[in-house]
Amino acid sequence: MTIPIPSLAARLRVLLSRETTGGVLVICAAGFGLVLANSPARDGFGHLAGSSLGSLTVDQWAQDGLLALFFLTVGLDLIQEIRVGGLRDPRRAAVPILAACGGVAAPALVYCAVVAPVSGAQFVHGWAIPTATDIAFALTVLVLAGRGLPDGLQRGLRIFLLTLAVVDDLIGILVIAIFYSHAIALPALLAAAACVAVFGWLARRRRMAWWLMVPVAVLAWWFMYRSGVHATIAGVALGLVVPAVRRPDETVSRATRTSQLVQPFSNAVALPVFALFAAGVPVLGTGRSGGSGPFSHPVLWAVVAALVIGKPLGVLAVTAGLKRWSRLELPEGVTIRDLLPVALLCGIGFTVAMLIAGLSFDAQPPDGGDLVDQARIGVLAGSLISALLGGVMLHHDSRRG
Repeated sequence: MTIPIPSLAARLRVLLSRETTGGVLVICAAGFGLVLANSPARDGFGHLAGSSLGSLTVDQWAQDGLLALFFLTVGLDLIQEIRVGGLRDPRRAAVPILAACGGVAAPALVYCAVVAPVSGAQFVHGWAIPTATDIAFALTVLVLAGRGLPDGLQRGLRIFLLTLAVVDDLIGILVIAIFYSHAIALPALLAAAACVAVFGWLARRRRMAWWLMVPVAVLAWWFMYRSGVHATIAGVALGLVVPAVRRPDETVSRATRTSQLVQPFSNAVALPVFALFAAGVPVLGTGRSGGSGPFSHPVLWAVVAALVIGKPLGVLAVTAGLKRWSRLELPEGVTIRDLLPVALLCGIGFTVAMLIAGLSFDAQPPDGGDLVDQARIGVLAGSLISALLGGVMLHHDSRRG
């Protein structure tokens, strides 16, 4: 009996569906954007980002349009974790869930503690920038740097990190929906909700009619954008209404199948294009409007401190408290010491942090663009430091094991 060899297209789809592949592509795109923004090509790059493409600029399409595909995959991951995954049993998922809450509260407090004494309440609005952990980045570092760890420990750390990051994403989504939505247009919001309901109904029919589902999804995104709620929330809502429990006549659930279709495009196009423009910030010379140069603003240092110090501190403090004063348990074979590098990796907050940085300051005159640049430089620096510290500790633990 001959084993069929997967086609090139099938192998490429599998490769692009991997979270580690997405992480590598985003790192490369972010690095390229950073180089372009600090090279002789920076004016052309800035002109491209600000060019109109219909009713939005290219940069806005990357942030509000393409990124909605990433949030669709987040919604699909969430519904699968809630229905059949790690979040299905609250007792098993309680420690990483509560650790995620600590990993949101502590960075926000650290951020405010850095900016408030210097500027009062002027820049406190950016408290949510270090909210979420970037799953693709963090998992890429864990896989690459933790290759030598025992299989059981590596599996336990992966489960803990994935559960925590999924909850982080959920909190980040709620923060965007609640704190960064303006002038809600109720008719458009109701129309978006109706489109999401129709999408969920189509996803539950005997056969999934993609030729109908795609235009309905586009309509849901458009109405959500017009409603004043950030358009990426449409992606999450669409993902959450896809069935995650496999039918008897199906080999995989419809949420899994939808994720398999969307994930390669999200990893190969949506996230890299967003990273290209989001990371394209000037770190040489003065700000974009002639203000002070980089590494001179409290927002930058507040974001770095929140990611590098606040994030692991919140995760470890809550986890240690639960371990000591409750009956909740960590994954089998995992200790508090084992979680230290994972807690550091939680400070990698690229995608959602970059998005919230733009939402926090872009509309604040007179130098909102410079504030966005400062915040995004802080995200880049804090995420890089967290990745290096976590990677070095994982490599050390791998050699020790």
